[in-house]
Amino acid sequence: MKGSLVCVGPGITVGAHMSVRCRNLINRADIVYSSCHPLMEDWLKTMHHDVRSLQPLYAQNKDRRITYKEMVDLMLNAVRENRRVTGVFYGHPGVFAQVPHRAIAAAQREGYRAWMEPGISAEDCLYADLAIDPGAYGCQHMEASQFMFYQRQLDTAGYVILWQVALAGEITLSNRVSSTEQRAVLVELLLAHYPATHEVILYECPTLVTDTVRAEKICLDELTQAALTPITTLVIPPGKKMEHNQQVIDRLSQQAAAEKEQL
Repeated sequence: MKGSLVCVGPGITVGAHMSVRCRNLINRADIVYSSCHPLMEDWLKTMHHDVRSLQPLYAQNKDRRITYKEMVDLMLNAVRENRRVTGVFYGHPGVFAQVPHRAIAAAQREGYRAWMEPGISAEDCLYADLAIDPGAYGCQHMEASQFMFYQRQLDTAGYVILWQVALAGEITLSNRVSSTEQRAVLVELLLAHYPATHEVILYECPTLVTDTVRAEKICLDELTQAALTPITTLVIPPGKKMEHNQQVIDRLSQQAAAEKEQL
């Protein structure tokens, strides 16, 4: 038997979001590696006799790049021992999770069968909980620090969703929460596009079915002092109306009229 690796997502809410396929891949594994909420990991242990948490590899003041490499190495070493390995990663295994992508790519380079199965992500929950249709105005998604570290253009006529806002500006890759001063830099950048009183939403989807959705509305300039957790997402509603591109509309109308004349 040759080893294999599959990375799956159990969804966000414990016991409610896991697909039948995800459950089967966990049951059939020789080893299950997990990077999830502790309650999710406890639940996984009721499904498989050998669930090994990757969470202890995190540590304060430890570079996350080192942690990610250690996680990949653990899973790959088991695959090399011809084990069927299932990696379980909170939500969707390919969304804001570097380890599954790296591990799968490394396993495939070595000739092992490796793939990813989708799961319900925080983005899916966000659309449902906040009643947002991404087709209405459009949604621009970015990791909060990425927005700060790079020259990015915001489309303020649509929703702007900044993920991992509690880490905004954390440049050392060793802390799990950024400082008030680092967060103030994010607010300063956003104030170049929105007024200080622009209403934003602090969103957190529930981990347990008994939990409630956090959809706290605050003014943008209150973000610096707001209570944030590692799962907080900043949702910025549109700050202006969409503007018609009349030149394109006129061109397309002329094309449609010409096609109608040819019928």
